[in-house]
Amino acid sequence: MSPKAIAWIERLVWIFIYLGSLAFVLGLFVLRQGIEEQMGQSFGLALMVGGALGAAVGVLLIWLRSRLKAD
Repeated sequence: MSPKAIAWIERLVWIFIYLGSLAFVLGLFVLRQGIEEQMGQSFGLALMVGGALGAAVGVLLIWLRSRLKAD
């Protein structure tokens, strides 16, 4: 794999991990604030699940990067 592609994967790792963590914490905040009860809880849970999935994709990309070989 080319060094440029590996650099893109490394960049995506940090984007997914940071944005996923930010979305998770924001969802936790919205959930705890209880903004308009049902809608706030649903939105908070959606942010938390999406953020956790984003961070998991980042971890998966770390694993993928460890398996790739640079040319």
